[in-house]
Amino acid sequence: MSLEDLTTDVEQRYSDLGEELSVELDRETRNELAMLTVALEPDETDELLRRAVHMLFQTSVETGNLDFHLRSSYDATYDEYLSGMTFEQMTGAGQFPQPQQNDDRRYQF
Repeated sequence: MSLEDLTTDVEQRYSDLGEELSVELDRETRNELAMLTVALEPDETDELLRRAVHMLFQTSVETGNLDFHLRSSYDATYDEYLSGMTFEQMTGAGQFPQPQQNDDRRYQF
């Protein structure tokens, strides 16, 4: 897969998610959410869930976990996704092919 495939998949998932998302909570998650709600007193529980997604995303980016999964599946990184170009395209690698040099003559004067 490629950077273009990643962009297409992200756009598709974005539209699939819509504005609202129904999430089933297991017992442990419900308990932790209740504790956070009591301690942080948000206006809505939804705010805590939004913060949790932001925190997970940020942690995944900072630890390289997101790049690892993107590289494994799409052969791209998050930075490449943001720029819309692969590293090779950014640096111009392969853009100016060098003629084959004869290394046998490298140290001859």
